[in-house]
Amino acid sequence: MRLDDYETEKKYAATVRESARITPEESEVEIRNIVLDVDGRDFGFDVGQNIGVVVPGPHEFGQDEHFRLYTIASTPTLQNGNGSRLEICVRRCFYIDEFSGERHKGIASNYLCDCKPGDEILVSGPYGLAFDLPDEKDADLLLIGLGTGIAPFRAFVKHIYKNMGGWDGKVRLFYGAKSGLEMLYMNDEQNDFENYYDEETFKAFAAISPRPHMDDPIPLDEAIGKNGEEVWQMVLKSDTHVYVAGLENILGQLDKTFAKLAGSEEKWVRRKAELVAGRRWTELVYK
Repeated sequence: MRLDDYETEKKYAATVRESARITPEESEVEIRNIVLDVDGRDFGFDVGQNIGVVVPGPHEFGQDEHFRLYTIASTPTLQNGNGSRLEICVRRCFYIDEFSGERHKGIASNYLCDCKPGDEILVSGPYGLAFDLPDEKDADLLLIGLGTGIAPFRAFVKHIYKNMGGWDGKVRLFYGAKSGLEMLYMNDEQNDFENYYDEETFKAFAAISPRPHMDDPIPLDEAIGKNGEEVWQMVLKSDTHVYVAGLENILGQLDKTFAKLAGSEEKWVRRKAELVAGRRWTELVYK
């Protein structure tokens, strides 16, 4: 994404309050939960919105600033009327140049992961709503996320049960990672979703790649397939809303999984088109 794709004239100073690694030290993947205090009386956000992180340059290709969107992974918290506290989930990324084979650091992710408590950064936004809730609280919600795609669902589930006082329809969350070491917010200290396991309408299901084949696709198809009858009945209902978040390759995987549940690719294509047309299928995917 480019800086000029978004309105960024209004920027806010944000102070890093906490930066906690939520994957174990022995994991090759580093993912951090970063808490920011944003300074500004006029800054506010809703559940599922994004903020822009502005990394000062100069950068490669002559950019003065580098811009990256991150989904807010917390519900709104005011700080003495002068701003807001929010959390973002950041994975330290590296990229391989397909021509030279050189390994390069992801600009924004490494910038944020290197920040220490007390550091000040610039943010803009907030932008958009990743997920809109239906007006009817008896509607069923099907949430599917991979990797850092779990971040918007963290705020989403908190909002439903903490701020709204619960949800009458079914809420089913399927989430996955390459290994148990990389499961976001699922260790003893960060297990947010466990707080809602006693809610009658909420259930969560994990999908983890089997060892030793860590490069195998995350087996969401197995996790969904084991609950296939319930999932497909939800998809067929006229008031079910489906939300998908994660790397863009999740879409192909889900199409195969749902085609199997539907009985044919043709039936799934038709049903998905109906969900999209009814604004009941929402995607938040990234490369």
